[in-house]
Amino acid sequence: MKFSRIPELDVLRFIAAIAVVFFHYAFRGYAADDLTTMHYPALEPVAQYGFLGVHLFFMISGFVILMTASDGSIKRFIASRASRLLPAFWVCCTTTFLVILAIGGERFAATWPQYLVNMVTLGGGFGADPIDGAYWSLGAELRFYRLVGILLIVGQIHRAERWLFVWLVATVLVDLFPFIKLEGFLVTDYAGFFIAGAACFLIRAHGLSWSRLVLVCAAWMLSLHHEFQLLSYSSGHFEYTLSPSVVAAVMTSFFVVMLALALRRMPMLASPRWAWFGAVSYPLYLIHQNVGYMVFNTVGTVVNQVVVFWSVVVLAIGAALLVHVIVEKPAAGPLKSGLLRMLDALQRRAPKLPTCRRQQQGNQRDGFTGRAPRT
Repeated sequence: MKFSRIPELDVLRFIAAIAVVFFHYAFRGYAADDLTTMHYPALEPVAQYGFLGVHLFFMISGFVILMTASDGSIKRFIASRASRLLPAFWVCCTTTFLVILAIGGERFAATWPQYLVNMVTLGGGFGADPIDGAYWSLGAELRFYRLVGILLIVGQIHRAERWLFVWLVATVLVDLFPFIKLEGFLVTDYAGFFIAGAACFLIRAHGLSWSRLVLVCAAWMLSLHHEFQLLSYSSGHFEYTLSPSVVAAVMTSFFVVMLALALRRMPMLASPRWAWFGAVSYPLYLIHQNVGYMVFNTVGTVVNQVVVFWSVVVLAIGAALLVHVIVEKPAAGPLKSGLLRMLDALQRRAPKLPTCRRQQQGNQRDGFTGRAPRT
C-alpha cells in the first residue's frame, strides 16, 4: 500500500525537533551533567519544556508506523523502516564520533568499540553507552516497531484497533501490579503517545468512531499519568521545578493537534512546501546535541555567546539538510530495494507458509484494503 505524504506531519516533525534542540542548547547541557558551561538564560524558561518534543515525535511515529504497516507486509515494513532510519543514523553517529575524537576534550569521550556497537544497535547496548544522549528515544521507537512487527507476523494488523486497547489495558495493569515485569516490552512510559498516534491514523484513514475517540482520550490520560511520575525525576536531576500545569497544557495541545490532523481540520498546513521541514527533522535530532555542546565548549568562551548559540542552531539545521540531500535521498531507495530482494530471497529459502485468506478478508473488512486513504 502506498500512502500520500501528509504535509501537516512535516510541520509537526520540525516543531518537535526544534523544541528538543532548544531544550538541549538553552537548558539541558548547562543544567546537569556538566555537558557545557554555556546556556541561554533568555530562552531557558521556555526551553526547559522542550523535552516534550520527543513525546510529539512518539505520537507522529504511532501514526506513521501503523500507516506503513497497514498493508500487512512484514517485509515491506522492515525494509521501509530500515531505509528510513539507518542512512542518516550511520552518518550522524559517525560525524559525532569523529567530532568527539577531535574536540571532545574531558567532557566527551568515545571508543571505537562503543562506536561500532552504536552503529549496529542504533544507540548503545551490550554494555556500550550511546555516542549521543539523544539516541535514547530510538530504543523506545524500536520497541514499538517490535510490537507492530509481531502483529504483522501473526496476521493481526487488520485488528490493530483492538490490539491498541489491549496494549493500553496491559500498560495500566503493569502500573497497578509492579511485579508484572513488562515495562520494557510494552514501552509503558511512552505507550500512551504511540497508541494515540496510531488511533489518529485510524481516524484519518477510516473515520471517527466512539471507540477511536475513547482510545485517544484514554491514551491522553495514561500519558499524563506517566509524565507526572517522571516529573519528580526531571526536577531532581536538573534541580529545577517544572510546572505540572505547563506540562499538562503542552501535552494536551499535542493530542488536540493530532486529533485535528486526523479529522483534516488543519488545511493551512496541508501544503507540499512543508516537506523540507519534515525531511530535516530526523537528521537534526540525531546530529545536534553533543556536536553542539562541543562547539559551545570550544568557542563559547571567546565569541559572543548569543552569536555562538544562534550560529550553532543554524549550522545544525544546515548539517541536517546536507545529510538529507547527500545521504538520505540517494540511499533510501536503493537500500529499500536491496533489503526487499534480500528478504524475498530469505523467504524463498524458508519453509512455505499457507496463505492466510482470513487475514486478507479481515484487512478488507476492517478498512485495510490496500487503497490509500484520502490525505
